[in-house]
Amino acid sequence: MKFSRTLGILAGFLLASSGIAISQSWQPLHNQPSFGASVSLLLTDGTVMVHDVGSRHWWKLTPDNTGSYVDGIWTQIASLPAGYAPYAYASAVLRDGRVIVEGGEYNFFQLDWTVQGAIYDPTIDRWTRVAPLGGWNIIGDAESVVLPNGIFMLANCCSFPPVAALLDPETLTWTLTGNNKQDSYDEEGWTLLPDGTVLTIDAANGTHAEKYIPESGKWVNAGNTVVHLADFGSAEIGPAVLRPDGTVFATGANSNGAGHTSIYYPPMDHTKPGRWVRGPDIPDGNDMADAPAALLPNGNVLCDTNPGVANPPTTFYEFDGSKFTKVPGPPNEAQDTTESGSMLILPSGQIFFTDGSSDVELYTSNGQPQNAWKPTIAAVPKELTRGSTYLITGTQFNGLSQGAMYGDDAQMASNYPLLRITNRASGHVVYARTHNHSTMAVATGTKPVSTYFDVPAGMETGSSDLAVVANGISSALVAVTVQ
Repeated sequence: MKFSRTLGILAGFLLASSGIAISQSWQPLHNQPSFGASVSLLLTDGTVMVHDVGSRHWWKLTPDNTGSYVDGIWTQIASLPAGYAPYAYASAVLRDGRVIVEGGEYNFFQLDWTVQGAIYDPTIDRWTRVAPLGGWNIIGDAESVVLPNGIFMLANCCSFPPVAALLDPETLTWTLTGNNKQDSYDEEGWTLLPDGTVLTIDAANGTHAEKYIPESGKWVNAGNTVVHLADFGSAEIGPAVLRPDGTVFATGANSNGAGHTSIYYPPMDHTKPGRWVRGPDIPDGNDMADAPAALLPNGNVLCDTNPGVANPPTTFYEFDGSKFTKVPGPPNEAQDTTESGSMLILPSGQIFFTDGSSDVELYTSNGQPQNAWKPTIAAVPKELTRGSTYLITGTQFNGLSQGAMYGDDAQMASNYPLLRITNRASGHVVYARTHNHSTMAVATGTKPVSTYFDVPAGMETGSSDLAVVANGISSALVAVTVQ
């Protein structure tokens, strides 16, 4: 992450125009934000929480009563604690539905590497400070991930020797971990695998990859990526996305004039390295240094690319597992850099794209998910009382992947269940807030999983259809009655 990203975002904010026409697969929000929209997170009640770039301020987009995010309404929510306005930081939605934000390479757009952090509770619209781990004087633009057991893992981006920490979200206590990593955590990204391990590609160790084993708290060898994925000058690297077939599609920055990719095949024994196979180079001399990507409901990966580090224009492609296909870009593609981009998978299956400007665009892909990828509902009460909380059980509530990826500057994973209820008479859609999911793992297959949900007190009564949605993929409908 470089300061050029800050300048690019500020420029994008100034250059953003109103009245942009729909361009093929991209559609602008009908109610565009009045601020510079950057990192976005999907709350478990179906709303989207969006950061006003580089400030203390956050906003929330609520879909309309048909479930449309294009026609959603903005409301401002609580601001971060005084003195904390991060840019390039760690973020995650926790198992209980709260949101955590940690660190920041910049604070109020001043280079800081701050150790500040806070947790947001959407049920009371309030931020609470999180004290940093004792002895840490730097977090900066750090990697983070929520492990399958709900523990939040955070890297100290630039310490030597390398060090990371685990936060218990209930007690807000930190524990050191991962101190045997082979290089600095700086610039790297983390990918949660189906076996519960965390994959990273070393930005400073050539083609070396590592995996974090939660039960041991140690990193192990994850093999050789075959091609160099980190930029030789800046050490920037691209996101690595877990796909429905269980492979990880790892993208590279500019290395000797080409953006390389590599595909990882996890081993049966999670302590073993696994296997890497060279993937196709990103077309047209583009690369994915500090870039967002997202797993689409059809299984393809949407890729945001530049010709060189922080060098516009952006070009978008879908990767289908073997080849890249160029797709239309959003209206700001000519001046955007990948560094300014952020993606989020909506329950509608669309990609929510921000670039630090006041133009937010939704990308809709072609194709449909395979039936085997869908969540399934095993048990849920058929009669629901408004204002009450219930348990729902089934399979694959967390999706097949973390969803959208970026790296050390931002995380916007959405591997948790949303619950959508549609009234049959009016067609109106509401999302029941989910919380306390049984797991935060991905690609759980036939393993039974569950979550609790709160039926909104003000929703319409009567015959309705209920569905669980994970990363834009919906289960079959179940008939319920709201009373």
